[in-house]
Amino acid sequence: MSQPQTVNLADLDLPSLQQVKQQLDEELSHLTQSYGKLKGAQARFADCAESVESIKGEKAEDKTILVPLTSSLYVPGKLSDVEKVIVDVGTGYFIEKSLTDATKFYTDKENFVKQNLDKLQETINGKQSSLRAIINVMQDRIQQQQQQQQQSAKK
Repeated sequence: MSQPQTVNLADLDLPSLQQVKQQLDEELSHLTQSYGKLKGAQARFADCAESVESIKGEKAEDKTILVPLTSSLYVPGKLSDVEKVIVDVGTGYFIEKSLTDATKFYTDKENFVKQNLDKLQETINGKQSSLRAIINVMQDRIQQQQQQQQQSAKK
């Protein structure tokens, strides 16, 4: 794998620095959106695990639930089996699992997403540091240009 190419910021002119800054801004925006989506997925997996845990120990005849027909329309229903659940494993596939296996499945998914969130946060932090460095160099360049213009005007 090739090593990332490093560039000395002090060697870049102001337009080049602006271009690099714009690219970093776009990358940060994309990474931040991805982070938010992963956070949402992590919360959904945690909710699923919690929901599975909530029916452990219930008796089927005692459990009345609301079954969603649409996002805003529900009908009352009764559970016929509280020992097994159907788990959405992705891409339209569903698997019947025991409550324990379902809880483990969702907990494992949540932990996997958390690991990716941690890696993504490190990447975001690195990009933010790079962005701050570029902004500092740009500000220094602008100050240098202003000082040069003032000195030229005095001559």
